[in-house]
Amino acid sequence: MSDTAHDPETTDPTDASTDRSTEPTADAGDRSADPLVEVRDLRTYYEGDRLFGDPPVKAVDGVSFDIHRGETLGVVGESGCGKTTLGRTLLQLEDPTGGEIRFEGRDVTELSGADLRAWRRDAQIVFQDPDSSLNDRMTVGEIVQEPLDVYEWQTPRDRKARVKELLDTVGLRPEHYYRYPHQFSGGQRQRVGIARTLALEPEFIVLDEPVSALDVSVQAEVINLLEDLQEEFGLTYLFIAHDLSVVRHICDRVAVMYLGNVMEIGPTEELFTDPANPYTHALLSAIPEPDPTVEKDRLTLQGTPPNPRYPPSGCPFSTRCPARIRPEEYEDLDDAVWSSISTLGEILRERERAEQTVTDRIRELLGRDAALDTVDEVYAELFDDLDIPDDAERVLDDVATYARQNDEAHALDVLDDAFGGVCESEAPDAHTVGDAGRKSLCHRHAPEYRDPKTVIDARTN
Repeated sequence: MSDTAHDPETTDPTDASTDRSTEPTADAGDRSADPLVEVRDLRTYYEGDRLFGDPPVKAVDGVSFDIHRGETLGVVGESGCGKTTLGRTLLQLEDPTGGEIRFEGRDVTELSGADLRAWRRDAQIVFQDPDSSLNDRMTVGEIVQEPLDVYEWQTPRDRKARVKELLDTVGLRPEHYYRYPHQFSGGQRQRVGIARTLALEPEFIVLDEPVSALDVSVQAEVINLLEDLQEEFGLTYLFIAHDLSVVRHICDRVAVMYLGNVMEIGPTEELFTDPANPYTHALLSAIPEPDPTVEKDRLTLQGTPPNPRYPPSGCPFSTRCPARIRPEEYEDLDDAVWSSISTLGEILRERERAEQTVTDRIRELLGRDAALDTVDEVYAELFDDLDIPDDAERVLDDVATYARQNDEAHALDVLDDAFGGVCESEAPDAHTVGDAGRKSLCHRHAPEYRDPKTVIDARTN
């Protein structure tokens, strides 16, 4: 059980700039003009093995957005996209590599010691797993009272009364004060965690998938509780989740993350009904329909997200994007061929970074060319059943020749020279889309790259 989970002090993109460090951001409608939380070019990197010179893992990579007082900003994306790291960095549970986090105008990344401790009264977190975030050796009363004890809040009698008041607020009974976490259901344990979070009357709360570990019926109860508490105490939420139906229900705005970047951010209903970014479109198309007879425009992504230690040099989504901008001479290339070419590029990049395996060494000792075997197998898997134009096939033959020689770098150069484009070479700008200040990080919104045949609506202000 991690120490962070029991830390009593924590109980636990911007304007429409064309700089990539400024990610999509959007206004909060009629909410306060001055944001409660302002995030600018936030980066959280985890250093690699310095002995071998590994580059850092870019968990959060230049994110910017605002959260206005009293609103709920949802953060969604695939597993590993950086959602939890973002939330923990906002609360200084993870040290940012760069950027600013301003809370009521004050940069909390510069706080330390007593100042940081005092600020943590205003910012708290509810963890995903209520089992691991509660200490089984402490009673519920002790757990909820711990933050009050640490900050020496009023008198011991006042603290006990405050705890019983909090238990009642989250739907628990006074007698639960003396019980232990293992005596409660998952939903009740999460209520205990919420009570602990409210103890010091914070203004801002990070909700890190607070209902994902609960049964569906209990999820609804906890979500309703969170909404009631927000209205009663004027709370501001960052709501991290993978359940898009929950996000649509509770959030005022949504930020869609991919590979440490915010790809799109804007009002919830507008984003759900008219996604502007290809990744948002793909994410929403994966929501299952309860009626199997309903036809749905499902957009299935090929491959997996790149290694965050080696992100693409252009658009973060370029290796999987169905709307990727193709070179003019290959605009009419069959989608299946294009997808296989993209997969080949990813395989070559992984081969370039991978060390030789024991199996490869044994093959060499036996006089067999391991690289040749692997390349031929890859090509057979990717291209055998496809009709490839002669000009594209000549390029692929050249790529295979270099790959068989273990010269992946030269093979990638040939592949990128022929099939690469602006998506692979340049980071996209944040464009305003729609009428509600929504932002999307995609080259397709630029006038020179708009195409009504793509999966996104490129209407851009």
